[in-house]
Amino acid sequence: MSQYFDNVKLPSNICEYSTKFLGVNFTFCTDNGVFSKERLDFGTRFMLENIPLRELHGNILDLGCGYGVVSIILSKFINATFDAIDINKRALHLAEINMKKNSSYGINFFESNVYENVNKKYDYIITNPPIRAGKDVVYKMLFGAKDYLKECGTLFFVMRKNQGVKSTIKDLKDIYNVEVIDKKNGFFVIRCILH
Repeated sequence: MSQYFDNVKLPSNICEYSTKFLGVNFTFCTDNGVFSKERLDFGTRFMLENIPLRELHGNILDLGCGYGVVSIILSKFINATFDAIDINKRALHLAEINMKKNSSYGINFFESNVYENVNKKYDYIITNPPIRAGKDVVYKMLFGAKDYLKECGTLFFVMRKNQGVKSTIKDLKDIYNVEVIDKKNGFFVIRCILH
């Protein structure tokens, strides 16, 4: 099955949309072959609305960053150091454009297949995992986070009920203290803290 990040043969057609988050306007350039190219998707927005911004600090990894929405938006509200990774080169190129477009300088975007090119630990890892990539990839992202989180580090993610969130939560409890922060329209925002 073709994934949205297997986009080398897709013709480029850059477009942009604007959105508002906590009263701040953002504009994002998107393209064919990236996730949610027409608008900020409900799951990502819902996750951002429910992450306790006042708690965030230190080093944050935006895992599967796409065209940069999570780290660009969060960087406007919190004082932290951001790394943002994705396997999709087109999305990373857009993320660099979007960082400049939204004056969110200082985010370190780089290519990585899950944690392949990550060589440090973080206070927080935040992700809207690519369900279409399959359970193996999603589990590698969620369970693999334990090796890239500092002591008592936290993983935040969003997942839909019909994408197996309940069984995923059950499995994650082996290595994390897992809490459902909120749920709405079938989407669950989850906080996982290392034991």
